[in-house]
Amino acid sequence: MSSEITPQSPGRKPRVAVVFGGRSSEHAISVVTAGAVLRAIDRTKYDVLPIGITTDGRWALTADDPERMAIADRTLPSVEQLAQSPDGTVVLPVDPSDREVVYTEPGAVPKALGEVDVVFPVLHGPYGEDGTLQGMLELSGMPYVGAGVLASAVGQDKEYMKRVFISFGLPVGPYEVIRPREWDTDPAAARKKIVDFAGEHGWPVFIKPARAGSSMGITKVDDASGLDDAVAEARRHDPKILVESLLRGREIECGVLEFEDGPRASVPAEIPPVTAHDFYDFEAKYIDSAAGLVPAPLTPEETARVQELAIRAFDAASCEGLVRADFFLTEDGEFVINEINTLPGFTPISMYPRMWQESGVGYTELIDRLIQAALRRPTGLR
Repeated sequence: MSSEITPQSPGRKPRVAVVFGGRSSEHAISVVTAGAVLRAIDRTKYDVLPIGITTDGRWALTADDPERMAIADRTLPSVEQLAQSPDGTVVLPVDPSDREVVYTEPGAVPKALGEVDVVFPVLHGPYGEDGTLQGMLELSGMPYVGAGVLASAVGQDKEYMKRVFISFGLPVGPYEVIRPREWDTDPAAARKKIVDFAGEHGWPVFIKPARAGSSMGITKVDDASGLDDAVAEARRHDPKILVESLLRGREIECGVLEFEDGPRASVPAEIPPVTAHDFYDFEAKYIDSAAGLVPAPLTPEETARVQELAIRAFDAASCEGLVRADFFLTEDGEFVINEINTLPGFTPISMYPRMWQESGVGYTELIDRLIQAALRRPTGLR
């Protein structure tokens, strides 16, 4: 059943709570993304309430100060640096008939911060992008930007993402999964499972956390001697790990955005080989700012094909709002989908806003379209 709440009172601008930070290893990138969103959102059209989640899970009232949310001198920002108080807590409503946000501090009378009409979550990784926050917002009847509970969970867990894609006939590369119990109870058998996979598909392989993003915890492994260190690094981020074969080809990305008449695909981008890094890892993306090519130098037929596959992936996972779909264009000319990102980065160098900029949708309009799509969407089952 849909909520009966009026989105906002007459004459009042919609109030957007930008929620960022979080408990995942992508905390800092979420802060950078939030800074970019706060800088670009149309303040003549929306009121904004920035809410940061600290690394230990406290919801904090933060400064509305995008300049302090950027990477400076290779130093990553945090919510703790932005919080207005070391103890204050923001509480979102849990009653679907209420939209009032409250701020509390120890020993002080709770303070009403006013109503919120829509939440714009820019959390990356577990405890935010994976359906957990979305489930909380569904319970409270609060509209929010982006994918729902199921799509968020599927988009976060690379194993089940691939299973969904395969069931919908999308092309997926070879992979293997090592579950926590396998490595904990019989690491020799789990190690053999990886070696056998490499024997079938060839070295090198990539060892990665099953439920992380921003290229966190990924290691390219050239032979069996590097497996233990690579698994340990991946398991720092997630006890479940994914093993993928090397797909030789070009890295192509494509954005999907929800318009009034349905999802549309952006012009694609290409991530060129990064000579200073073994692959497009976290440092290449965010610290050294490896540049992508927008638009990608593809033929019209290749462009149409990857756009079609991106929208099919969006629909297969039941996504809403936005998605960045990542592909390999293999040496035999076939596109293979690697993964989707239901809350892709919005940093100034991120590929998703750059692709839409090149497609004729500027940053401020992009944010506006995402908020308006969330406000149009009914709460509850849909």
